[in-house]
Amino acid sequence: MQKTSKLSRDGAVWGLLMVAPTIIGLLVLNMYPFLQAIYMSFSKSLPFGEFEFEGIENYVEMFQNTEFWKATGNTILFCVLTVPLGIFLALLVAVLLNSKIRGRTGFRAIFFLPMVVAPAAVAMVWKWIFNTQYGILNTLFGANVGWLTDPHVVLFSCAAVQIWSNIGYDAVLLLAGLQNVSPTLYEAADLDGASKVRQFFSITLPMVSPTLFVVMIMRLMSSLKVFDLVYMMVDDANPALSDAQTLMSLFYRESFIAGDKGYASAIVVWTVLLIGVVTVIQFIGQKKWVNYEV
Repeated sequence: MQKTSKLSRDGAVWGLLMVAPTIIGLLVLNMYPFLQAIYMSFSKSLPFGEFEFEGIENYVEMFQNTEFWKATGNTILFCVLTVPLGIFLALLVAVLLNSKIRGRTGFRAIFFLPMVVAPAAVAMVWKWIFNTQYGILNTLFGANVGWLTDPHVVLFSCAAVQIWSNIGYDAVLLLAGLQNVSPTLYEAADLDGASKVRQFFSITLPMVSPTLFVVMIMRLMSSLKVFDLVYMMVDDANPALSDAQTLMSLFYRESFIAGDKGYASAIVVWTVLLIGVVTVIQFIGQKKWVNYEV
């Protein structure tokens, strides 16, 4: 009995030692900066990196700022534009890659390729494609659309690039979920005379729903804190900047350009709360559509 207890205790110690680097990294690189950001959001920025506590002034200023609400609306709209359509297309690609088609391994690599390309390269290529004067889109359609300069179009253009960039990664995750579905379920459905469409909604979707839920959570978080894509595709001199500026873009401008880190920290806290609310809603709603039965 003592030997078993000692082995269990030694195993627990070794387990803690193994996870210690990850825990320390989370505390130092995630928790401490976030707690510091919360404190800074209630403080006024002073020279030489100092801060003076001033209560909720930053939040009062933020909630009274029309630019902040515009950025919040842009962020939510960007999320609505990218998440549903992106997941639908990723699921469609995953189903096609899971079928018996020639060269499907090569297709998987092609669809996944945008994820391994540097975001700066992706933005540069798409800026050329969207160029008003000599971009390939306007050349092909004989149009003169300001894809990145028209306030009514710019966010849709950025959303299209976001979907294109992430569809391969999401499809690979969903493909892994599809390959765990037992073929016997489809064989039984064929014997019952179920059509392919009926099989998709009655077998494929329920069985892949846990993976679909994970992908949805990841994509929601990514869309709500999008920064690099919008920052690289819409520069400060762009007349449509205010219509493409997201919360993280506004945070960058207020923190590193205007130097008001207290106000910028309030924007970060608001973004984290927004992500938290959306995530909680998703976890509550998943009880109605996610199937964890094997």
